[in-house]
Amino acid sequence: QVQLVESGGGLVQPGGFRRLSCAMSGITFRVNTMGWYRQAPGKERELVARFISSGDTDYAESVKDRFTIHRDNAKNTMSLQLNMLAPEDTAVYYCNVNLSVMGSLRDYWGQGTQVIVSS
Repeated sequence: QVQLVESGGGLVQPGGFRRLSCAMSGITFRVNTMGWYRQAPGKERELVARFISSGDTDYAESVKDRFTIHRDNAKNTMSLQLNMLAPEDTAVYYCNVNLSVMGSLRDYWGQGTQVIVSS
């Protein structure tokens, strides 16, 4: 059973930083992408950053040069370093993996961790 558990959210002042972590377990199928999404109040969930199957990374324009995605395959963890945070970064951040499961693509999500950027 795939499990994704995020941690690291909290209250941060504008201009501050935060590191989010995702502990992953139970992944036995092929990974197509793994990454982070976020959902702000009243908005749809959006991609923040992800690794694609080639190993390259893909970032939302709004976070390029501020956020960095990392992964540690040995520890089965993924993290997201958030720098120069702004109020518009306030959202629930979700860890995601997209797997090839018996011929179909399937998304798995963590429960989310909330980041609030406010003075």
